Amino acid sequence: MAAEQKVRTRRTATKASEPRQESRTGPVEAAQNACRDLAGLIGYPAEGVSAVCRTEDGWRVDIDVLELQRVPDTTSLLATYQVDVDRAGELLQYRRVRRFRRGASDDWPAGHP
Repeated sequence: MAAEQKVRTRRTATKASEPRQESRTGPVEAAQNACRDLAGLIGYPAEGVSAVCRTEDGWRVDIDVLELQRVPDTTSLLATYQVDVDRAGELLQYRRVRRFRRGASDDWPAGHP
């Protein structure tokens, strides 16, 4: 009869015992995550991203959203939402900061270039 051989497996460290490395998200990924998460929360698709800037905690993304479609299209109502995401791309908070007609231009203060 052949002798039984014991097979031993080596245990590797689990994720819990390893130091956590924080995932860093770049501006493109932060904007994509912010658009996806915002659309899921408010129910309107993103029209585009008008600003992305780094913050101490991650990223702030300004997203333009079509809230009310009208005919003609230049009278449709859009809104800009300010979305904060952490360094890993997870949504922290959002708020609507502006609402405007599609054809409207920004009003610049006197003396602005």
